[in-house]
Amino acid sequence: MSLKPTSPGPGARSARAASRAGRPALPEGVSPLTVNRLSVYLRSLRQLLEQGVRRISSQQLGRAFHLSPTQIRKDLAQFGEFGVRGQGYDVATLADHLSALLQVDRTHRLVIVGMGNLGTALARFPAFNTGSFVVVAGFDSDPAKIGGRVGPVTVHAIEELPEVARRTGAEMAILAVPAAAAPAAFRSLAEAGIVAVLNFAPVTLPPLPGCRVKNVDLRIQLEELAFFRTAAAEPPDPPV
Repeated sequence: MSLKPTSPGPGARSARAASRAGRPALPEGVSPLTVNRLSVYLRSLRQLLEQGVRRISSQQLGRAFHLSPTQIRKDLAQFGEFGVRGQGYDVATLADHLSALLQVDRTHRLVIVGMGNLGTALARFPAFNTGSFVVVAGFDSDPAKIGGRVGPVTVHAIEELPEVARRTGAEMAILAVPAAAAPAAFRSLAEAGIVAVLNFAPVTLPPLPGCRVKNVDLRIQLEELAFFRTAAAEPPDPPV
């Protein structure tokens, strides 16, 4: 029996339409948390393929990677039917479908704006220069850095962004500049035709027309961990 989706849901149709239009769009009715879980499922399936596993049930997948089998089935059902009752999922087929759905079955060219410590580390990070994501250029306002190279990329002046983005085919960006410089840099990226930005600047940026942004604040994540660590360490109140 074929494991290809027999009846794609509205999320799958919307994702394909967005891909054809060349614009970033979250599939209709699918939350960012669901998309995050799809990435986790794909990573887990790839690990299984490396281990030689060819077929797996949602229960086995859940036990192996500490995931909820019910949540796995619910998430996948939004995009079609992939398993066979009593036989589970074909690991390779499901991994291929999730790769296409997440659009990581093709190369995404990205630029880094802000070549300080974080930007430099990311430019040299192997995961951003192999597979689906490739850094093609860096940008900075420091004259001492412009024209130099960091890892595999050349550092350009921010004024060169439109021309470099057009020449390299860049469509995504990482923003690693100080908070005060982030809004202007983000506008420059949007105006240059960049359609998706991962923002590491410690400021929340709203999306701009045609450009989606994901704000990542490491300090907020650490403060959340500190809160729950403290809460877990406190003894419960004694009974009254």
